[in-house]
Amino acid sequence: MFEKDDLQVRWWQLEAKLTERFGKKPDLETILFLIGIQELGVIKRRFTKEQKQDLMHIAVCRVLAPSGYYELEKVDKDGWPHYRQLKPMANMNPVDQENFIKDHVLLYFDENDF
Repeated sequence: MFEKDDLQVRWWQLEAKLTERFGKKPDLETILFLIGIQELGVIKRRFTKEQKQDLMHIAVCRVLAPSGYYELEKVDKDGWPHYRQLKPMANMNPVDQENFIKDHVLLYFDENDF
């Protein structure tokens, strides 16, 4: 229970920082989208629906890489990173899976001095 409470407090702090920066409270999907853009390194006015999904996938792979789930395999000619899965994710219920991703997102922001 303590760990979950700590996770929630840290998550609220991240949301507050991002809300201050962007003027709107982001949800997990939005935060993953922002991480994907950061990792791609390209800011465009508009992304297609498929590109948005790809950016969120890049973000999930990137945030789970430090725990050994993915590794960067290559960056294609258009600058898009491609990851290789190294091990499968454990079966988790949706709440535990979301908390697992949130914990890794928080680690990503810590590593990037946000």
